[in-house]
Amino acid sequence: MACFSGFLNGREVARRMVTRGRGTILFTGATAGMRGSANFAAFAGAKFALRALAQSMARELGPKNIHVAHIVVDGAIDTEFIRSNFPDRYALKDQDGILNPEHIAENYWYLHQQPRDAWTHELRPHDRASLGGGARAAGARGDFRARARAPRRTRCEARA
Repeated sequence: MACFSGFLNGREVARRMVTRGRGTILFTGATAGMRGSANFAAFAGAKFALRALAQSMARELGPKNIHVAHIVVDGAIDTEFIRSNFPDRYALKDQDGILNPEHIAENYWYLHQQPRDAWTHELRPHDRASLGGGARAAGARGDFRARARAPRRTRCEARA
């Protein structure tokens, strides 16, 4: 469902954006989309597929002036749901245990505002293990320390 819904939404907005001659499509992923983990086969499979969808759409729609990007957002986001249902987790907020939604939004806006000659395909948090924190510890202040990754070009695309 996670990838299929991304496909359906992406397909429908792409149709309108192609007609308009411009647009931005942003997909939200997770680290599971880059490496699987025990007991997360369904989630990892869906996120792997969503990431591949974003890559394919970027290659197809980029020449049509539509920016497609994939953003990895890992961790609990500071919402009423988290505050109410996971108070122990929320208590870690001051220790970078909770992601600030405003900072996440700033990253999305940053991608949308990029000029075409500097489009980023993927934003993801840096390796959190180097911070000594847990798998979801960093990035809580929106500090994604972006690893900008342009989609690889095939030989045909590189010649065009």
